[in-house]
Amino acid sequence: MPVNPTDDTNAQSPEAVLFARAQAGCSATLNYLMARHDGLVQAVVRRQVLGDLPFKEALQAGRIGLWRAILGFDPQRGYAFSTYAWTSIARHIWRAVETYARQEPPLPLSPPVLPDPAVVWEEKAIQQTLAEMVNRLEPRLAYIVTARYGLDGRPPALYWEIGAALGVTRQRVAQLLAIALARLRHPAHSYRLRTLLGRHTVADYEQAAAATARQRKRTRRG
Repeated sequence: MPVNPTDDTNAQSPEAVLFARAQAGCSATLNYLMARHDGLVQAVVRRQVLGDLPFKEALQAGRIGLWRAILGFDPQRGYAFSTYAWTSIARHIWRAVETYARQEPPLPLSPPVLPDPAVVWEEKAIQQTLAEMVNRLEPRLAYIVTARYGLDGRPPALYWEIGAALGVTRQRVAQLLAIALARLRHPAHSYRLRTLLGRHTVADYEQAAAATARQRKRTRRG
């Protein structure tokens, strides 16, 4: 059965006993006193200058003050609980008003930055062109390039992982990758991609040729 916080073994408890029970940790009695004196909180809130503090937040602050007043009230001192609690409730409301006033106002929401359609188109064109270049390679070379550089959206694979999938050594994977990259760098295959990237200068082609030579040299050493 639900506990009535006003029940006592002999008769209805005086309010002093209720405060003693609440202060001893009886949550049912505490909730009863909170509900019983909630009108006092609303009365105090209506008499305060709240500034920009929302009414609901002022009520919450006042109820915290009421809760502290219940736990700290001593009926033996001879004054009414409403007099004691009024000060505690008002003090917590004042603190909430001051804290709210010190908060920086929220920054105005910036309009969403939409991507440049030209940039979006260019990125898609580059991805599509690169995919077409790789797909024109022999299936094994296309698989190696795709796996090694994560072109399928997966994490880039290591040489030994690719070798295990193809049944070859990691050294052989490195050799095949060098062959694939050399073909992709060739002007006959890379013309469209270089056009999109703006890399059509003599220096760009010389740099590609040098990279191919270095990779072939490393492959032969391996």
